[in-house]
Amino acid sequence: MTQRILDPQQIETLDPSAIPRIRLPERSAFFSARAARLRHLADHNPIGGYVRLMAVLVDAQQQALEHVNAALPVRESIESAQRHSMPILPALGGERDPQWREVLYRLADRIEAAGAVTPALANVLDALRAMDQAQLDAQADAILAQRYTEIAPATAPFIMAALQVVWTDLASRIDVRDVPYVDAPGVCPVCGSPPVASIVRIGGAYQGYRYAQCGLCGTEAHVVRVKCTNCDSTKGIAYHGIEGGNPALKAESCDECHTYRKIGYQEKDLDFEPLADDLASLTLDLLMSEAGYRRASPNPLLWPEVPRDQ
Repeated sequence: MTQRILDPQQIETLDPSAIPRIRLPERSAFFSARAARLRHLADHNPIGGYVRLMAVLVDAQQQALEHVNAALPVRESIESAQRHSMPILPALGGERDPQWREVLYRLADRIEAAGAVTPALANVLDALRAMDQAQLDAQADAILAQRYTEIAPATAPFIMAALQVVWTDLASRIDVRDVPYVDAPGVCPVCGSPPVASIVRIGGAYQGYRYAQCGLCGTEAHVVRVKCTNCDSTKGIAYHGIEGGNPALKAESCDECHTYRKIGYQEKDLDFEPLADDLASLTLDLLMSEAGYRRASPNPLLWPEVPRDQ
């Protein structure tokens, strides 16, 4: 069967209503597929040990997801979000389901049960368990708002992982027809969080279309190709790769905002998974930094060290 990949000009001439605007996360295998990809990418990887640890964490997310049933928004709230073009399940500004903290402890227990705990990791898990409710919520607020100087990088991936479970649970149960149109670039229409990376998909209704995957709820939103997923510019877009690396993975840079996000092409690697492939391609991040570009947003499972005096 011949695959049909559309170029940007062809996509723009299509009736937008014919393009699937949103792909909600598939609850039954969302995290398990990501974990499998992480394990595959860990081999011969400069940060292979960390990638394997995150695979254990993501497996624990799939198990935790089976026990989560967060409260969905009421009809009035959904209609209000639609009228104002606001995210339907806002990560910021709304009331956060308190069960995310229970999920966090469950994830920590699963990691320990998997036997993946080093002395350094044990200290991180102890630090998480030592935080009181107010401290945990303050860290969650800082992470979701990307207030880097307030974030503890060692514990942030685990806190974010717990938040991901709750928002993925919600996103997997909403009606895709209820998702509002949100005009702001780089914002998930479901939860308002930034994407981690994008993917050009193959197969069925998604053939040849590019989707930006939310780093929190896992929703994928259609984005026209050769367009910055941070500032929406179509000018100064370029693509960068690692010689001898995965040909399916590129960094898409923008000279308007001087940021980049990675993009993957399923036609070249069917198993490409935006968050996993982004996390496991640190060498490409180093290349982009040397070229003068900054990440548009961090990987949810790897947070930067930022001096507290900045």
